[in-house]
Amino acid sequence: MTDTLPQSVADTAPAAQAPGLKRSIGVVGGTLLTLSCVTPASTLFVIVPDLFSSLGTATALCLAIGALLCIPVAFCYSELGTLIPSAGGEYAMVSTLAGRLAGWLAFVMSLLVVMIVPPVIAMGTADYLAPVVHLDPSLTGAGVMLAATLAGLLDLRANAWITGIFLVLEVVAAGVVALLGFTHAHRGASSLGSMQLAGEHAHVNPVTAMMVLSGLAIALFATQGFSTAVYLSEELENPRRNVARTVLATLAISSVVILVPVVAITLGAGDLKTLTGGDISGMVIAWSNSAVGTFVSLCVALAIINAGIVMVIQNSRVLFASARDKAWPSPVNNALARLGRFGSPWVATLVVGVPGAFLCFVNLDTLYGVTGVAVTGLYLLVAIASLLGRRGAHGSRKAWRMPLWPAMPVLLIAVLVYILVEQDPSYLLWTGGITAVATLYWAFYLRPRRETRWLVSLPEDIRLAEEAQA
Repeated sequence: MTDTLPQSVADTAPAAQAPGLKRSIGVVGGTLLTLSCVTPASTLFVIVPDLFSSLGTATALCLAIGALLCIPVAFCYSELGTLIPSAGGEYAMVSTLAGRLAGWLAFVMSLLVVMIVPPVIAMGTADYLAPVVHLDPSLTGAGVMLAATLAGLLDLRANAWITGIFLVLEVVAAGVVALLGFTHAHRGASSLGSMQLAGEHAHVNPVTAMMVLSGLAIALFATQGFSTAVYLSEELENPRRNVARTVLATLAISSVVILVPVVAITLGAGDLKTLTGGDISGMVIAWSNSAVGTFVSLCVALAIINAGIVMVIQNSRVLFASARDKAWPSPVNNALARLGRFGSPWVATLVVGVPGAFLCFVNLDTLYGVTGVAVTGLYLLVAIASLLGRRGAHGSRKAWRMPLWPAMPVLLIAVLVYILVEQDPSYLLWTGGITAVATLYWAFYLRPRRETRWLVSLPEDIRLAEEAQA
């Protein structure tokens, strides 16, 4: 038994009992916020260097494969996000279609990703402020998290403008890197397929296909922020149409902004050792001068702050939705579901942001791998749910429908399972342990109270509109 939520419960409780989020943004605002969560510049400068160190000239190939693999993922998110437009995101979609236990595990995986990533990225701010001022990475990261928390308490429309300005600066920085790389190319386009990595003592090591496959989890993580559009679906105007537009537009733009500079860096790096070292700021200075390097570094610092703001916004919406759907004891649900004067879930925002500041003082080096596994597992659950999204009443609901269904999600499931199998066992054990603890909470608290707990619902305005159509 999948323990699916009864349709009558899903449509009536507890949405009518909780205040709703305010619909205040359109496709442009949603795309700006979602792109800011992908944060192409900080991805380029914080995550991509790790791929250069492990994949060398194959980094662009790995990212390109990851971007292509994200297309069916985006299709799944677009269809399910318009079918079930809830701030709960993946867990609301999976709970409704694949059962409440599967939805609970999707919630835990999404929470794992979105709680860990902001402080990890925030700690990189100090490195890119170094041309101007030298700061402690942990203290700087904590400051970024607190600033992002304060911004997250504001109206979402105001945040769309703030993040939009920051986003323009980071895209400019990525464009400068791409231009410098292409104009200082040391190798031809054929090097993108040369599959080489610098080894010790000036040796050249080959990059195998298995190494590229292992890197796909990080490549998926690099562009995974397009799912933010689903979390914002309760604040998007006309979500049945605009969720899909926002998801697909964000994936297309972010893939270009990340991949083009990576290609330019691969062609423009002075030698294989420099490329493998992944010091993009150093390469920018070598191609230009220290002033340009400082400008790019400051833009990256702003991009990290921008990402922190949007991730706090996203994470608070997930917690708000989980409280509205009765995932916790009543006092916790009541607190997390409270909205402030600007219409934002202020308690949930503080719960996300303040612990994130403290996490900046913890060694999180291995957590990129854990989040890569969690993202892959989350995509797997969404793909499975998309296979079930056209059964019964769900098949007749108005929603954006993906092409090539069911072949698209079936192929995606096969690829994602293979990627999971190829991951480091320690990362699989960490994620598996967290999943086991979450399952125990489900078994001993949520399932015995299934009539009053974990009642995933649609937003009230969507529910009332569907009742009117019926």
